[in-house]
Amino acid sequence: MHISEFDYQLPAELISQHPLEQRDASRMLVLHRDTQSWTDSLFADLPRYVNANDVVVINNTRVFPARLIGEREHSGGRVEVLLVRPIESLAWEVLLRPGHRLKQGAGVRFADGRLRAEILDDPGSGLRKLRFHTDEKHELLESLLEELGETPLPPYIKRSSPTSSKDRERYQTVFSKEKGAIAAPTAGLHFTHRIIKEVRARNAEVVEITLHVGYGTFQPVRVDKVEEHKVAAEFFQITQAAADKINAARRNGGQVIAVGTTTTRALESAATITGQLDPGAKAAELTITPGYSFRIVDALLTNFHLPRSSLLLLVAAFAGRDFVLRSYRHAVEAGYRFYSYGDCMLVI
Repeated sequence: MHISEFDYQLPAELISQHPLEQRDASRMLVLHRDTQSWTDSLFADLPRYVNANDVVVINNTRVFPARLIGEREHSGGRVEVLLVRPIESLAWEVLLRPGHRLKQGAGVRFADGRLRAEILDDPGSGLRKLRFHTDEKHELLESLLEELGETPLPPYIKRSSPTSSKDRERYQTVFSKEKGAIAAPTAGLHFTHRIIKEVRARNAEVVEITLHVGYGTFQPVRVDKVEEHKVAAEFFQITQAAADKINAARRNGGQVIAVGTTTTRALESAATITGQLDPGAKAAELTITPGYSFRIVDALLTNFHLPRSSLLLLVAAFAGRDFVLRSYRHAVEAGYRFYSYGDCMLVI
């Protein structure tokens, strides 16, 4: 299949620039795979679609302030750094803007020199490497990054001031715990403690796993044939207790309802040939495209995704390309809010 087959038209005004005041007030488009139909609903109605013995699996990763704004040491030009992954002491893989102008050995300073960095490689097509230097103690680097960093909102959120203090809380799920993500697992942003309580009141389990959302989740698809695209690895962890509850739900005829594409990738990466979940801390290297046979996930709650993205490919693999694109066209016509701070869909 060609990536051009996963395109759709989206008016810019439907790209949500701000979160709703109330998390669970989002709209929810429910896709019924058996009848190839959909229902316009609300996220607050999610518990109605959860039955006894089902298990709702959420991703408890926590976003850290990975966006740094600095300046070139000699010219004073603005530099934006997105921290992606630590590779050794004080060294990180990063996305740079403008990356093509910063060559190996170039220096960047932040907060009037409290923090400095040296570029370790020359421009290429993807991630770059840099090493931080600071006059403060090395063990304080993490707290310094926490102080100077900003919430790494996606580039399609175009505000006069891209981030605010409110984003630090609102761009986290209410169940976020394990720090290490550079983007939120956005399907989880709709949940409130009340919704979780209502799900459990239906004698269903809510189970936490961790996948640290990394570069792989939003990495552009740069190949024409989707089968050739490989999503970069992301760290995930599933405890024995979580695996036991998910496996028990499957044995007892319950559904596994994955909250988000990141949760789905972790669960399917940990699946055995026999359809059991294998616990542990691993790297999710699985790339899910149409034609993939799901072993664990029975239903999927997810936001609306960018055209030609690996996330849209995953949803199309789960629900079928034509059905998904038809439902997206309906969502556009019905004025649903798209992307990270937007509405959601439940595929059952």
